[in-house]
Amino acid sequence: MELIPQATGERVDVFLARELPQLTRSGVQKLLEQGLVCLKGSPIKKNAKTEAGQVYTVTLPELREVPIEAQEIPLDVVYEDEDLLVINKPKGLVVHPAPGHEDGTLVNALLHHCGDSLSGINGEKRPGIVHRIDMDTSGLLIVAKNDFAHTGLSEQLKDHSLYRVYECIVRGGFREEEGTVNAPIGRHPTDRKRMAVTTKNSREAVTHWRVLGRYGAYTHVQCRLETGRTHQIRVHMAHIGHPIAGDPVYGIKKPELGLRSQCLHARQLRFIHPRRGEPMELSCPLPEEFESALKKLQAQA
Repeated sequence: MELIPQATGERVDVFLARELPQLTRSGVQKLLEQGLVCLKGSPIKKNAKTEAGQVYTVTLPELREVPIEAQEIPLDVVYEDEDLLVINKPKGLVVHPAPGHEDGTLVNALLHHCGDSLSGINGEKRPGIVHRIDMDTSGLLIVAKNDFAHTGLSEQLKDHSLYRVYECIVRGGFREEEGTVNAPIGRHPTDRKRMAVTTKNSREAVTHWRVLGRYGAYTHVQCRLETGRTHQIRVHMAHIGHPIAGDPVYGIKKPELGLRSQCLHARQLRFIHPRRGEPMELSCPLPEEFESALKKLQAQA
């Protein structure tokens, strides 16, 4: 695979992570460490900077067998065919195995549901996973059953044509009916478990928001992702002074509206089917906890 940067001086790992959305940042780092990214025939170093117009050759390693146990965990399947499936993920379900969550994840459930039919592009810990949502965020998630579908869907993520709409309840009121947050997101400078709006080692992040309902101290908001950074909506809403209700990381620590965690739900997906070329539009209802919080606010209004 050949990639040509348009700018000089950008970190190569940042450039590659943007151009290869099917890989995680750590996956890109592994490619560099293994000498699989070359310039003029020679492997480049992890701290290298891009040179505009130069051709970078990337060799993706052969896929490894997924050493993860298949587990019979109930799945709310919104759509499924031979290429992909769309899951309505409940709050509290971890997407892929990680330290502290070695099993009982969505990936474990997918291996049981799909058997050997899952894309391996994202590596041994994330078979089939095209994009992610946080453990305590609920809603729609696309899973690729083969590498053809995974590549096609990843291209739509890259060019922002994969339309992802969330709903949330945030603190405070808005003067406007809609707006856009265009602020880069990177790792928090002092807390490595958090993300932050920052210009240091960050990536472009754009969120479009629209007011759905006003309830005094809270607002029901729709957010559409143009990009898809870690914790993007949570970080952007907090950045403009409207942290998501129930979010102990970016909002207030004390419980509110009977919520167990952030009131954030991936409500709608629109994309082009990678094989058939047909437009797909899928949605799912708000979870019970979200509906309960809205009813409390409506009763108080």
